[in-house]
This record gives sequence, C-alpha cells and structure tokens, in this order.
Amino acid sequence: MTDYTEEEARIVAYLRHSVSSGDRYFRAKNIAESIGLSAKQVGSRLPTLAEKSDDVEIEKWGRSKSTTWRVEPQG
Repeated sequence: MTDYTEEEARIVAYLRHSVSSGDRYFRAKNIAESIGLSAKQVGSRLPTLAEKSDDVEIEKWGRSKSTTWRVEPQG
C-alpha cells in the first residue's frame, strides 16, 4: 500500500469514491471544496499523487483558466 500524508489520503479517498462509476474530470478547487482543503493544497498534491497513487489513475488533462485532471479507477 502506498504511504500517503493525511491530506493526500483525503484527496485519494474522495477521488476513489467519485470515480467508482467511471472516469471523471476534476478541478482542484472542486475537490478542495468537497473535502475542506484549499485549492492550492489540492493542486500542489495532484501531480505527486499522479505518480504515486495505486488507487486511482490521475492525468493532467487540460488547461484553460485552471488545470483539469482526468481521474479513472485503477485496475
């Protein structure tokens, strides 16, 4: 199992729950609002989680005003 900080664990748990029905697209600010963190806290951790998460696959998808992340269940 991957070792997560407390904040990383909250983000991954939220994403895992949210994608249980398929692929989803997220912005850091929307994740942050749902789990009580700041958008900066979430946005700074998503690139790290994209590399180390075994629970969900996280991919930087696009950038308009803010980065969109594509998340899908792992495995």
